[in-house]
Amino acid sequence: MKKALVTGASGFTGGYLCRALKERGYAVKALVRNNSNRELLEKLDVKLIDGDLSEPNSLRGKIRGVDIVFHLASLYRQQRITKDMFTTVNVEGTRALLEDSIAGGVKRFVHCSTVGVQGVLTNPPVKEDAPYNPGTPYQESRVKAEKLALSYFQKGKIDSVVVRPVCIYGPGSKRFLEMFQDIYKRNFRMIGNGNTLCHLTYVEDLVAGIILAGESPAAPGQIYTLAGSQYIPLRDLVKIVAELFNKPVPKIRIPLWTVHIAAFFSDLVSRSPQIEPTLPRKLLNLFTRNKAFDISKAGKELNYNPMMPLREGLTRTAIWYKENGWLK
Repeated sequence: MKKALVTGASGFTGGYLCRALKERGYAVKALVRNNSNRELLEKLDVKLIDGDLSEPNSLRGKIRGVDIVFHLASLYRQQRITKDMFTTVNVEGTRALLEDSIAGGVKRFVHCSTVGVQGVLTNPPVKEDAPYNPGTPYQESRVKAEKLALSYFQKGKIDSVVVRPVCIYGPGSKRFLEMFQDIYKRNFRMIGNGNTLCHLTYVEDLVAGIILAGESPAAPGQIYTLAGSQYIPLRDLVKIVAELFNKPVPKIRIPLWTVHIAAFFSDLVSRSPQIEPTLPRKLLNLFTRNKAFDISKAGKELNYNPMMPLREGLTRTAIWYKENGWLK
C-alpha cells in the first residue's frame, strides 16, 4: 500500500485529492491547521496531522512514514496580505516541507503551483517553458516556491515535480458562483467584447493529473500544466451557462474603458485598511486576460487525459449551486 501526505487537504482540491487517493488504495495523511474543517477528512478515514505553514519551524518532524507528499497548501491572493506573509507561507513553508520530507525518507514531492506564475499571457495557448512573468507579490512567492522545489531535484535531494492547475471548478467550489448567479438572475453584463479566452479544469480531472505526477517515472524535475481539454471565448462560456438555466443569453455589454476608470477610483478609496475595494482590478481579469494553455506535455509524459466535457462539468456545478441554495 502506498502512503501519501496531502497539505491543503481541507480545501476544495485537497478534499477531492484525498478521496481519489483513498479510492486508489493509498493510506492518506493530511497536514491541517487547528481551525481547518476536518469533517470530510474524518469521514474519509484520513489520518490528521496538525501543522501550519505560517509557522515553518512547527513543521519539523511532521512527515514520517509516507512515500509521496502532495503539497497543495498556500496562502492565496487576498486583500490585506503582505509580501512578507506570502514569503513566509508559500516559500519558507515549502522549504520546511521539503527538508522534512528528505529527513523522513519521502520518495517524491509534488508541488502544486499555479499558471499565475506566467502572469499576463502573450500568444496563447502557452506552454510550460514560457517565461516567468509574475505581476503580484502572490505570484512572485509562487515563482520562488516553484524554483525552490525544482532546485531540490537538481541537487539530487528528492524527486520533486511541479504541477500548475488552471481555473479549477466543480461541485464544492464557489469560484464561478457570482457569474452563475448573475446569469441565473438575468443580471449579467459582459465587460468588453467577450473574446477573452477561458480555460477551465474540472476538479476530478485535475486530481487525476496530480496523482499521475506523483506516480509517473518521467515526472521528477518537470513542470506540467494541468487543464481541461478545451478553451473557449468568454461569450461562449456565458452562453452555455445561460442555456443550462434556460435563460436568455445576456446581450448587454459595458465598454471596458469605463470599468477601468471605476476600478481605478475604487482602488484609491480602498487604500484605507478599513475599506475593501468594491471593484478590485483582479475581478476584471476574467474579462480582459486570456487563459489558454497547451497541455500536450502532460498528455505525452504523464498520459494525462482530461475526461470531463466542459458542458457536463458546468452542468454538475450548476446543479450543486442550485441544490445548496446559492442561486436564490
